[in-house]
Amino acid sequence: MSEQKWNLVTREGLQVSVRPAGIDDETLLMELFDHVSPQDLRFRFLSAIKHASRQQIAELIGVGHGAVQSYIAFARNTTTPIATAVLACDGEKRRAETAISVRSDFKGHGLGWGLLGLMVQEAKRHGMEKIESIEDRSNYDAVELEQNMGFKIKPYPDDPSLLLLSKSLVA
Repeated sequence: MSEQKWNLVTREGLQVSVRPAGIDDETLLMELFDHVSPQDLRFRFLSAIKHASRQQIAELIGVGHGAVQSYIAFARNTTTPIATAVLACDGEKRRAETAISVRSDFKGHGLGWGLLGLMVQEAKRHGMEKIESIEDRSNYDAVELEQNMGFKIKPYPDDPSLLLLSKSLVA
């Protein structure tokens, strides 16, 4: 696992430490998703679930997929996971898809904004030309946050309940 770490301070002053997640973080991610609201679980997995499964966590971590990098965030100087972000690159390594989940009790502090900024930065660092996010139309907070960060919005092909938000990373 990479030793890379990032320190973020949100608009509310929350100090956060972020690092890549690895296979050893399955239990931490399960714990995190146990503290994500049912609505946010639906938004994240685009289906109604009560708990994230081991298979879903394995996919988040990128087990068997070198093109997926998962990140885990902690309130500074704690071992409690408070958010996760994923960056999944396409086969040509031109386009990256991102998804972010925040514990219910840490929402509203700017953590999503900080993690989305980090995902944009990481996608650029990896040479991606575009970063995208698939959102449920009713996930107003995420859609607004992404639009405020410069993402453009389009209907998602073949599913009127979803939106495709994208941001060009080339000058």
